[in-house]
Parts: sequence; structure tokens; C-alpha cells
Amino acid sequence: MAQAVSVGGTVVAKIGSSTLVDADGRIDAAFVQALCDQIATLVHGGIHMVLVSSGAVAAGFERLGFSQRPSDMATLQACASAGQVALAEAYSEVLAEHGISCGQVLLTRRDVIDRSGYLHARTTLLRLIELGCVPVVNENDTVSVAEFTFGDNDTLGAITATLVSADLYVILSDVEGLYTANPQDNPDAQLISHVSKVDSHISAMAKGSSSTLGTGGMATKIRAARATLAAGIPTVICRGRSPHVLVDVVGGQAVGTRFEPDEQAHETGRKLWIGLAEIPQGSIKLDAGALEAVQEHGASILPVGIMESMGTYSSGDVVNVLAPDDTLVGRGVVRYSSEEMKQIRGLRLDVIRRFMPEKNGMPAIHRDELLIF
Repeated sequence: MAQAVSVGGTVVAKIGSSTLVDADGRIDAAFVQALCDQIATLVHGGIHMVLVSSGAVAAGFERLGFSQRPSDMATLQACASAGQVALAEAYSEVLAEHGISCGQVLLTRRDVIDRSGYLHARTTLLRLIELGCVPVVNENDTVSVAEFTFGDNDTLGAITATLVSADLYVILSDVEGLYTANPQDNPDAQLISHVSKVDSHISAMAKGSSSTLGTGGMATKIRAARATLAAGIPTVICRGRSPHVLVDVVGGQAVGTRFEPDEQAHETGRKLWIGLAEIPQGSIKLDAGALEAVQEHGASILPVGIMESMGTYSSGDVVNVLAPDDTLVGRGVVRYSSEEMKQIRGLRLDVIRRFMPEKNGMPAIHRDELLIF
């Protein structure tokens, strides 16, 4: 049995649109009631709860009188505006029946890209928790633009979990967990109950979303779990509509797929901010020797170990770090621009120092600014 969350611990639960709505695409009031009943049970048992909820657009197009989800951005954002009110009302009314208040926290990636904004969001969430309030977090779709969206609430949930230093992150999905193959296509597919490392084999099992309501699929859930593993936060993917599933998971029962981090896995807040909140501006690909040095020995990334540079970026930007087979292994703050990287990749620092003395033998990415997933 997985370890139960202790009294005083913090749990972040993320609920997706495809789980939250009924067959007609409307917010399922009975499910909201059941979910809030579980949250209340946990809160009264001494667990701090944070809810990351999708569903604003789905709630909004019903409230604004649309029979189906609109397609143009202006109408979608209008639906999100109306739907955020509807969602907040739905959660607030049910939680109030249990004597619990909730507070709405709307975020965009712009809010957490800036380090100061990241810390302010953290302070607000922690203060709400201290006050006995359940924060209900969602992306602020009414003002988000493409380059500043999280893209999916699985990622937003992972960022929220790291913001509050959660003891557990639960993704309430429309599937039981991660399978060896798509169970809809393969009757022999087996549920994977435990994962300790997200490698290329695990990532290959994830498929895109088949839902018409959600923006994420299993691939986004795997990416979120990879990030929370780096943060030392256990993560569970499970079917959200299973009876009492949230209470069962928090209580330590074996449900769905549990991603269990290594005991030593616990990166700094700055590294997690780099890996989760920042938007990568490009990519660098490592050779086998550099990959081993980074993954096994915690080394910085030196220019000599970089095989390829992709994209346009400046010194100080965050870039993806790729293995030789193009697998994403981490993210970090690069200390050379993409133009400079074309000149110095594959070269030793003593050689680079001769024609770039201002860099003073600087690594491409210092290990203190590198998050390895």
C-alpha cells in the first residue's frame, strides 16, 4: 500500500473537463456534489486541499445559451468568463454546506514566468490554505494568449503542486491510469500500477486526448508527472468518477497509476520554476557522454558535449535539453545565445576562452540552473 498523506499534509487534486461534465457537455452537478463531499471529508480529517479545476468554457457556453462549444477565440474567452463564475458558485455552494469556504485563483503562465509573480502566487495560495480555505485554481482563459497559456491543466496542476510543496498530486481523469497500450484499441492492455521513472518507454505509452472537451491527454499527464517526480511529489492518475476515489488515494490505497519519486528527488524552487513555469525558447541536444555526466553525476552542461542547437534564443533564456534520441531530459538557463552556440558547440572551454574571453570559461548551462526530469 502507498503511504497515506499525514494530517496537516497538502493535496492538490486536478479535475479535467471530460470528467467534470455530463454526456450533454454540461457541468455535472451530482459529480460536483460528490467531489466536494470527498474534499470536505479530507479537510475535516486535517488534510489541506487545493483543487485545480478545468471546465470554465464548458460551464460558460451552457450559461450563455450555446448548444455546443464555440470555435472562435473571442466567444471561447467570453464563455470562460461566464463559466469561471458558474464553477466558483458550484464549488462554493457545496463546500459551504460543509462549513468550508473556497477562494478562486486564476493564473496565466505570464503570472509565474516572472520569479516575483511566481512567489506572489505561492504566498497567496499558502495564505488561503492557512485560513482553512480551499483554493480553486484555473487558468485565466479570459485573458490568456497563445504564448502565455499553460496549454493544459495537468501542467497547471503540477506547477500548483510545486508552489504549495504538496505531499500528493492527484489527477482525476476519465481513465483508470496509464496502460501498456490504449485499452480502447487493445483488450490485452494492462494497467501500470507503479512508475518510478518517466523514460522514453513510459512516454511512448501515452496517447493524445480523444475528448472533445479537454485540452490534455495521457501525454500531458505524463509530462506533469515527470515534473512532480523531480520535485519529490508523488502523483496518482486515476478515474475521477470512481466512488470515493480521492479519499481512497489520499488514504494510501492502491488506485490507478502512482508515480513515486526517488527519496533523494527534491529539486530547489528555482529549478522547478525553470522547468515548469518558464517557456523554452529553443533546444540543445547532448551527446551520450554529456548526457551521462548530467544524469548520473549532476554535472553542468559544457559546450563540448552539445551535438546540436535548435531554435533562436538569447543568453538567459530557458531551453529544452534533449538526449541523442531527441527525448526531453530537462530544461535549463542557457548562458550563450543561439548564434554563439553555433560557434562554440563541440568545443572545450579553454578553446572558447580564446575568442570569447568575456564568457570566462562559462558552461552552456550551469547545474544550479538545470532541472533534470
